Order: sequence, then C-alpha cells, then structure tokens
Amino acid sequence: MVLAAALLGAEALHAETIGGALVKAYFKNPDINQQRAAVRATDENVPKAAAAYRPTVSGEADVGIEQENIVLPAAAGGTSSIYSTPRGYGLTVNQTLWNGDRTFNSVRQAESGVMAARETLRNTEQNVLLDGVTFYMNVLRDTAILDLDRNNVDVLQEQLRQTRDRFRVGDITQTDVAQAEASLAGAQATALAAQSTLQTSIANYRQTIGDEPKNLAPVKPLDKPLPKTLTEAIAISQVEHPAIVGSLHGVDAAALNIKAIEGGLYPTVGLTGQVSQRYDLTGYAAPNSFLTASATGQINVPIYDGGATYASTRQAKEQLGQQELQTDLQRDKVRAAVVSAWGVNENSVSIIRSAKAQVAAAEIALAGIRQEARVGQRTTFDVLTAQQTLLNARVQLVSAQHDQVVASYAVLSAIGRLSTANLGLAATQYDPKVHFDQIKDKWFGLRTPDGR
Repeated sequence: MVLAAALLGAEALHAETIGGALVKAYFKNPDINQQRAAVRATDENVPKAAAAYRPTVSGEADVGIEQENIVLPAAAGGTSSIYSTPRGYGLTVNQTLWNGDRTFNSVRQAESGVMAARETLRNTEQNVLLDGVTFYMNVLRDTAILDLDRNNVDVLQEQLRQTRDRFRVGDITQTDVAQAEASLAGAQATALAAQSTLQTSIANYRQTIGDEPKNLAPVKPLDKPLPKTLTEAIAISQVEHPAIVGSLHGVDAAALNIKAIEGGLYPTVGLTGQVSQRYDLTGYAAPNSFLTASATGQINVPIYDGGATYASTRQAKEQLGQQELQTDLQRDKVRAAVVSAWGVNENSVSIIRSAKAQVAAAEIALAGIRQEARVGQRTTFDVLTAQQTLLNARVQLVSAQHDQVVASYAVLSAIGRLSTANLGLAATQYDPKVHFDQIKDKWFGLRTPDGR
C-alpha cells in the first residue's frame, strides 16, 4: 500500500496541468507567434509615416571627356584642339516644413493601426487559450469515454459467457444468446469509434499546445475571475473585449485617414539646400574649379487635381461609416457570445447534479435487474438494456463535467479577460511595446531589433 501511494504521488507530480499546457501554448503556438510578428510589422508603419518629418538627402557625381577643335586663321596657327575632363559632385537636401498636417495625421493613423494590431493579438491569444482548454478537456473526456466503452466490452463479454452457460443448461433460448452477441458487437464498434475520436482530440491538442498529451490532470471550473451577474459580464465585455477595442482603434484610424487626405488640398511649404563642386568646365581655362551653394524656399499651392482628392475624401468618409457599423456588429457578436456562454455555465451545475443522480439510479437499477434475472424474473434483454442505460448515463456525466469547465473559460473569453495574467499562469508576458519603443524613432538601419 505504501509503494502504491508513492507511485501515485510520483505520477501526480509529473502530471500535465491545465496551467502548464496553456503556458506551452502561449509560447509555442504558431498562430500566436505569427500574430506577434504581424504586430511588429505594423509597428514599422509609424517610422514610415514619421519619415515625412525628416529631411531627404541625395548625392550625385559625374565625370566626362570633351574634345573641342577650333579652326583658326593660318596666320594664327591653324587648327587648335582642347581636351578637358569636366567632373563634379553635389549634395541636395529637401526638408518639408508644412504639408497641411498630412504627416501629423498619418503618424497618428499609424499609431492607431498599431493599437488595433495589439488588440488583434490579444484576441488571438484568447482564442488559442480557449482552444487549449477545450482540447485539453476533450482529451480527458474522450479518454474517460474510451475507458467506459472498453469496460463495457469486458462486462458484455462476461455477460455473453454467462448467457451461453445458461443456454447450455436450458435456462434461456438462442434468442438471448443472439441478443448478448449483438450487444457485444455493438459495444466493440462503439469502443473503436471512441478510440478514433480520442486520436482526433490528441491531434488537436498537439496542434494547439505543441506537445503530445501525457497524464493530464483533472481541471476545476473557474469561479473567482468570473463576474457575479450577467449584466456585469455584458458591461465588462463592451469595454474590454479586444474585438471591440480593436474595432474602435480602426474607427480612429479611419477618421485620421480623412484628415490626412484632406491635407492634400492645402499648400506644401519646403526648403531645398544644394551644394556642388565642378572642375574643368568647358569654356574656361583649365584647370578650373567652381563651388556653388544655394538655399531655396518653396511653396506649392494645389489648385485642381481633376477631383481625385475630393473623391478620395468622400471615399474615406464612407469607409469611416463602414468601420463604425463594423464596431456595432462586433458589439452585438460579443454580447451574444457572453449571453450564450453565461447560460451554459450557469446551467452546468444543475446538469451535473442531474447526471450524477441518473448514474446512481442506473447503477441501482442494473444491480436489481441482474438479481431478478438470476431467479428468472428478468430476461437477458432487460439486463443488456440496463447495462446500456448505465453506460449512457456515465458518458453523459463525463460530457457534462467537460462542458462545465469549458463553459467557465468561455465566459472569461467572452468578456475579454482570458489571459495568462488573469489565469495566474507562470508565464512572462509578451510586451509588444518593447519592439515599438525600439523602432519608433529609428532614422536608419536594416536590421530588426532581434538581429535579422
């Protein structure tokens, strides 16, 4: 007994917990990692937009060979040839001073896009974590159901053996044997189907978590992180759910896009500085050298561009309206998800209570029917029916326990709070601000912050 207890303790020590599985998914899941990469790519839109604040510098250089033949009067010496190699280099600097606040609004629009991408990432993390819980519980459920089905096969094999023994002594007929054989064959088929279902759940678990499921520990449904009432849950979801928050950032970006486009109707003020050095210019005695420098202020006033800017502005306003409607749609979807998940979670306790009562009653009924069958008051068919009823009740109980856990996590996801932090998992949070702060003010450089 001591050895058995020690072995059980060691097994529990090495069991995979739901927390450990979700931490693996948080770091390994490719869907989360590709969305993190998408956020980092979106971050680069900010320095791209801010580039219009900065000067543009270009350099140029040239070199050539020229020959000039001059025919002079004979008294002056006849024909004269002049060879030269004109060459030079220069530098041009352009600086936009004002462009109708297009740069200002474009930078703000890019920042809103970054915030929206972060919310998309948060939503992806939520979905992956919920999938992780679901597939974890699917493996537990399907493993338990397969065990029940295999145990049912063992019981029916023993039932068939007893039925054949009774048939040999004449207590029952061939019909009873056939019924027992049919029940056994059906149970074996059900067990094979359950095994296939378990393999599918294991594959889904591997895809989401990143490892094969081994010795999964039981899971309790969530309680403390959940709101107390449905009204509170809906109110939280409308403020915190990443799908809604991200869509609101999309509204901001669409509104700023209108301002950026309208900026094209305003003048552009700029400054251009040039410096150049030339050598051996034709027409001057060689060697010669000329240094030129200039600074020029410019103002470009748009008058009419064929109506393109006006059409783009009207189009951007329609896109803003579309984004606002999309936000309303997201609110309705989130609210529906909260109500649905809340209802399932609320009813799960009563469903489990009923399932347990059904199992207890079915066990008593099966025991009684078996006793009655031994004295000839019940048929083999009655015993087989009671056995199947008990199996169904136990499967329903396992499924109800699975549904209760998944529903509790689904409520947390529906309100927008399913995260490693709220679950208290031992995982270092991925902070998208780190990469943003590293690149937002970069003026040059081809390498990403991680060295690529």
